[in-house]
Amino acid sequence: MKPIAHIQTDFPTKFGIPRQSGIVASLQGRIVFEPEYRNVEAVRGLEEFSHIWLVWEFSEAVRDTWAPTVRPPRLGGNVRKGVFATRSPFRPNPIGLSSVKLEKIEIDPKLGPILYVSGADLMDGTPIYDIKPYIAYTDSHPDAVSGFASKPAEYLLEVDFPENLLSKIAPEKRETLISVLANDPRPQYQDDPERVYGMEFGGMEVKFRVENEQLTVLNVSL
Repeated sequence: MKPIAHIQTDFPTKFGIPRQSGIVASLQGRIVFEPEYRNVEAVRGLEEFSHIWLVWEFSEAVRDTWAPTVRPPRLGGNVRKGVFATRSPFRPNPIGLSSVKLEKIEIDPKLGPILYVSGADLMDGTPIYDIKPYIAYTDSHPDAVSGFASKPAEYLLEVDFPENLLSKIAPEKRETLISVLANDPRPQYQDDPERVYGMEFGGMEVKFRVENEQLTVLNVSL
């Protein structure tokens, strides 16, 4: 297989990316096809769907070996589960699957069809291997049982983002960044109130500290 496209997002590194697609619905992404696939006919009819599936590669987790069990961060990193019972990026084949909202399709004279999506949980530059329409009557299972991941995070952090620092973020990205921070970008097994974390978002580095259930932004810089 070879990539058909790459996605452009505000996350140049893995740290801070929401743990699942749709958690931060306002996160924007732009899917640009590889030259071979820049054919308008290939997306004919896709505008009729509100959501799409992205099949992509955990490009930062490619390995020559694999392990049958992993330690899901959601369980504190202390409990092992079978790799096929998790969404860990460390898999025999580093393939990811995300459901995102298709906002619009634009036709660029040079780049061909460009897909604008929201709710993506992908790093900037992630290779995409396939795109499929989301079909509600088959893809949605309201009575599904989800094991140890049956509930969303039970809390949101209170974000203290000083106005002089928030002003350094592009206006259209501020609420999205606050939502990303509120969802606690730290590894779930880390809880050191003295530790300063750094996260890159939209061309800026955001440094913060978390104590109890409050996240305080300390600095924003290029």
